[in-house]
Amino acid sequence: MVERSQGKKPERKKPDDGSGKKIYGKKKSTPEETLQKSKTKKKKNYSRRKNIARVSGTKLPRTGLSKWIYRTLLSMIWSLILLVPLVIYYAHDLPDISNIRLNRGGSTVMVMDRQGGLLATYGDVYGDWLEYNEIPQDLIEAVIATEDRRFFKHSGFDIRGLGRAMMKNIASRSVVEGGSTISQQLAKNLFLNADKTIKRKVQELLLSSWLELNFSKEEILNFYFNRVYFGGGAYGIDAASRTIFGHSARKLSLNEAAILAGVLKGPALYSPLRDLERSYRRMEEVLNNMVEAGFIPQSTADTAKGRSVKIVDKQTGGDERYFSDWVVERAASRIGPVGEPIIIYTTLMPDIQDKANKGLQQVMDKEGEKFHAGQASLVSLDMDGAVRAMVGGVDYTKSQFNRAAQARRQPGSAFKLFIYLAALEAGLTPEHVMRDSPVILNGWQPKNYSGKYRGDVTLREAFAHSLNTVAVKLAERINRETVIEMARRLGLTTPIVAEPSLSLGTSEISLLELTAAYAVVANGGYGVEPYGIVEIQNSVGQILYRHMPGPPQKLLSDDVVAVMDDLLKSVVAWGSARQAQMPFPVSGKTGTTQNYKDALFMGYGLNMVNGVWVGNDDASPMKRVTGGGMPARIWRNFMYRVHLGRDDATLTTPKIELRDKPKRN
Repeated sequence: MVERSQGKKPERKKPDDGSGKKIYGKKKSTPEETLQKSKTKKKKNYSRRKNIARVSGTKLPRTGLSKWIYRTLLSMIWSLILLVPLVIYYAHDLPDISNIRLNRGGSTVMVMDRQGGLLATYGDVYGDWLEYNEIPQDLIEAVIATEDRRFFKHSGFDIRGLGRAMMKNIASRSVVEGGSTISQQLAKNLFLNADKTIKRKVQELLLSSWLELNFSKEEILNFYFNRVYFGGGAYGIDAASRTIFGHSARKLSLNEAAILAGVLKGPALYSPLRDLERSYRRMEEVLNNMVEAGFIPQSTADTAKGRSVKIVDKQTGGDERYFSDWVVERAASRIGPVGEPIIIYTTLMPDIQDKANKGLQQVMDKEGEKFHAGQASLVSLDMDGAVRAMVGGVDYTKSQFNRAAQARRQPGSAFKLFIYLAALEAGLTPEHVMRDSPVILNGWQPKNYSGKYRGDVTLREAFAHSLNTVAVKLAERINRETVIEMARRLGLTTPIVAEPSLSLGTSEISLLELTAAYAVVANGGYGVEPYGIVEIQNSVGQILYRHMPGPPQKLLSDDVVAVMDDLLKSVVAWGSARQAQMPFPVSGKTGTTQNYKDALFMGYGLNMVNGVWVGNDDASPMKRVTGGGMPARIWRNFMYRVHLGRDDATLTTPKIELRDKPKRN
């Protein structure tokens, strides 16, 4: 029997690693050994689970890879199950595509005024049909580099191109690039309208796939170049070249090719017949795209940018052409491409149009050069949004760019309408007192036009005198997002940035949209969408489109409308727009932007709402022109003629020179 020592444990023999050194604790494994043990353990566990599953008749759980494959296949199957009915539904009424090879004949567009008189005529222009080998290579490369860089690699729908466009649009916070391929554009231009609907997009994809399956890439390009619309009634590159440059498309230079490629983004904006300067800037973008795509070297692009291009001088049309051009472009989105003569009946009142043009021209001729103001525009609406008159510039023959409908300019203090409407809805009243004093927001300090501060003022005084500091404080008090929501409710669609300067009208808006927003107050708070087309018929009297407004939508309460109308009357009666006073009640608001780059007056009376803008196309400053100055005088000059019913009425007193007394013999 072995005795144990009291209080002592038997000594254990320490393991030896063979080197004579004692090893204490467990032996540490290397990373490689640990990984190998883990794999071995997993295999054993998996084998055991497999045997158990085989014996028990159950299914073995899927591994990570098999789960991913299973889920992917399941998603694809369900996508097909859901997509097939949608495709069948939208495919049942696809347009006839059997006559794609037929060259469309020309068609005539007649634009009529509200009384049924002929306002303008437009004839589509079709040049020679150019075969693929006749199309200049510069034009093909310019279009591919700008519109669809992967045209020869995709099958009608370019996922990579769509993703690239989305990234650019997100980065710039606006739509700067589209994701449609040339095949999709051809399908839309030939067979579909411009409606932004899911149906149209699905049909566009179906038709583009049909084109890719039935024609080669060269044939698709050939159809595209001979059918695409370039504005001004010109369809196809040869018609566009003859209309814009005065010669066949077979003779296009690199500059001319880049201009035509740039027009495709928007004929209404980038045609050199509309705005030469904007067209040249777009041409430079196309040349840069060609360099980026590897079609031309940078030196060639730089040389081309320095060359001038001869543009055909079109000395046709009067001031009513601003309206008729706008109407014809909108008609295309209503009925799509047509191959027959059509008649467009419009809302334009020729007598009101004549008064608007003469009223604007008289003030511009007298004061434009004096105050360094080169351009002006005017739009007049009925209470329901029907356009009575539209003057898009001082001379249509010199510039067809429509500053009433196409231009986006800062509204200045005319934007305060939305701030005060939001404040009234929040429960504030015209007698509410706020302090007109300096304010600083994020380092930005707005100032009043006078450079002075009035101290405590009522909201009525602040609105009538267009005090900037009070407007900024008011917007901060009720929340800028609330102001933006009000602007959206009244019809503004252009981007509005929620920054402190929002209150001073720094976001760009079209004159037409802003005038329609004021019409909401003028007509009792009901929604207003400006329109110029009443009905479109073909040559045999079949109605292709008719303006069918929905039920009136109440946007503002009667109480808010009544108070806002009273505030607008204060602006004209004793505020910043005293020069717009008339023998009848007038409500309105002035707007002036920083450095006098834009000046506006928005006003209504005699059941019509008019907006006037004065400025320069290059945004250069005018000579201290405010909204209560030239714009208010143009507005008053126009309304004075309407009030008297005479287009030769004038606000100025004829200059009378006294003659010397006759000498006596």
